[in-house]
Amino acid sequence: MDKFEIELAATLTGHQNPIFALEKGYFSHTFFSGGNDKGVVEWDLQSRTFKRILCAVSSSIYALHLIPNTSYLAIALREGKVMIVDIESQKLIANLMVSSKAIFALQSIPAKNELVAVGEDGVASVWCLKDYKKIYEFAISSNTIRTIALSHDQKKIAFGDKNGDIFLFSAEDYHFLLANQKHSMPITSLIFSRNNLKLISGARDAAIKISDVTSLKEQYSFVPHMFTVYGIYPHPNYPIFATVSRDKSFKIWDEETLALLKVINRDKFYDSHTLSINTGLWMDAGQYFLTAGDDKLIKVWELKLS
Repeated sequence: MDKFEIELAATLTGHQNPIFALEKGYFSHTFFSGGNDKGVVEWDLQSRTFKRILCAVSSSIYALHLIPNTSYLAIALREGKVMIVDIESQKLIANLMVSSKAIFALQSIPAKNELVAVGEDGVASVWCLKDYKKIYEFAISSNTIRTIALSHDQKKIAFGDKNGDIFLFSAEDYHFLLANQKHSMPITSLIFSRNNLKLISGARDAAIKISDVTSLKEQYSFVPHMFTVYGIYPHPNYPIFATVSRDKSFKIWDEETLALLKVINRDKFYDSHTLSINTGLWMDAGQYFLTAGDDKLIKVWELKLS
């Protein structure tokens, strides 16, 4: 892609506690945030303002997931519940009692109309998105699972655990395929490459590892940050990806060469975060990248081609 600049377009305030999750809204100019506050917040990207509290919650929010082709938002809570809320009517559609322990990650499988939830108990819980009944559950690990990745063809689903292991399952019938220890510390981010041939994982050991999906053998490894890599976010259109970290920075990388293209932090004289960046989100066809974290702020960054 051509050269680009990153500029701070807005800083959104209002959260009283750390933010753990960002998710796109039902409308292209809206998005949601959640964390240690007792509610899910909806924001307007066009006016760069607070829109409303979508709903109150009874414990910390660890993940938000807009169910594709619906106006329903799934909300994962520390107490082990997953709430399904209709964004348009602001009504609670379902309250899924998934576990007695925290739920850290959600992933829908649109082809099957199913929702997969994982968390502290190391068990995957599969729910039907038509009647919100539990279809199936299967044990992945004896350790906490913090992250899920679904292949773009919806044929494979991967999980990363607290021990640094990746577990690969069939997304079609949930049978176990492979497992391998990739990191020395908990895995905190996981995605499939665009061609579904590689798994890219980030962890508390500050490393990113790129593994072959068929064997889970490591192909390449590098250390992008000083501390935990909390998220890996491919751009919707360009061959670049962003990483966010506990080291208070986010970075932009070339997807093919893995060259570092931009570092955004206060040391580089950006008005960036003062504490850990916990989550990120590309918006508006990739014109904006949002970051949020422990400093209770959401930063809106504009990607400008030069």
